[in-house]
Amino acid sequence: MRRLLTFNPWLYLLCFVLLVGAVLGQQYRVFERVWFSVQEWRHGAQWREQSLWLSDYRVVIEAKPIADISDVSALTYDPDRRSLFSVTNKPAKVIELSLEGDLKRTIDLEGFGDPEAIEYVAPGTYVIADEREQRLVKVRIDDATRVLDAADFQQLSLGIGRNGNKGFEGLAFDAANQRLLVAKERDPVRIFEVLGFPHVDESKPLALQVNTDPKRDARLFVRDLSSLDFDAATGHLLALSDESRLVIELNAEGKPISTLSLLRGQHGLKRGVPQAEGVATDDEGTLYLISEPNLFYVFRKAQ
Repeated sequence: MRRLLTFNPWLYLLCFVLLVGAVLGQQYRVFERVWFSVQEWRHGAQWREQSLWLSDYRVVIEAKPIADISDVSALTYDPDRRSLFSVTNKPAKVIELSLEGDLKRTIDLEGFGDPEAIEYVAPGTYVIADEREQRLVKVRIDDATRVLDAADFQQLSLGIGRNGNKGFEGLAFDAANQRLLVAKERDPVRIFEVLGFPHVDESKPLALQVNTDPKRDARLFVRDLSSLDFDAATGHLLALSDESRLVIELNAEGKPISTLSLLRGQHGLKRGVPQAEGVATDDEGTLYLISEPNLFYVFRKAQ
C-alpha cells in the first residue's frame, strides 16, 4: 500500500524560519558583517596602527541639540576656520558650527532644489551636492557671505543612475589626488570618483573623468550611504550608513578594516543615533556626527 503523507507543522515552521532568516540575512547583509567581524578580530593588531581604528572611539558629546535648526544633512570640517559646515534643505541653508556643536551662523541658499551634502575642498571653497538633480556646485564662502545663489557658481550635472530621491547623499575630497568622492544613497549603493571637478584652473578646458569601483561597493555591507569623509593622514575613507547604524573605515584598497556602531550601548552611547546624516573628522582624528533633525555628536579615541 502507498504510504500516506502526513502534515508536520514543525517541518513547515522550520522552513518558514529558514526562509525568513535568509531574506533578513540578505536584506541586512548579516553574513558579510559576521565575516568582517572575524577578519577585524584576526587582523586587529596589524590594522590598528595603520588606521583610525574606529573600534577605539568613545562618545564625548552625545545628542546635543543644535539650536533653531532642523533637517540637517552632511558634515565637513574646515581646517582654516576650525569649524564644521552642514546643510539643511527645508529651508535650504548652509550652517556653520563650532567644534562643540554651537551654531555660529546660517547662509541662505538660492537656486538649490535639494541640497544634501557639502564638502570643504580648499580655503574658502566648498562643493554642495543637489541630490535630486545630481548636481555639484562649487561655491565660495567667507566671513561676509550671507546668501549663495547657485546661478553664480561653477556647476556640474551627472545623470548617473537617476533614481528620484535616492541620488547624491555624501561627498568627500582627497586633496592629494584631487578627486571628489560622491556617494549615491542606495538602489544601488555607489561611490563615484570624480576627477576634474571642481575645476581649479578655469583658464584650461575641463577634463572630466568619472570612475567607479564595483568590487569596493559590493564590500560595503550597508543598506544605504548617508555621508562620506576622507582622512588625509591615513588615506582612508569613512562611509556612514543611517539604516545600518554604522560608520565603516575603508583602506586605500577599498577594503573595510574597522567600524563604529551607532547602536545603544556601543562606544559609550546611552541611546542609539536615530538618523545619522553626516560624518567628518578633524586633523587630530576627532570624529563628528550629526543626526536628523538637529543632534550633534563627538567621538574621540580612548586614551
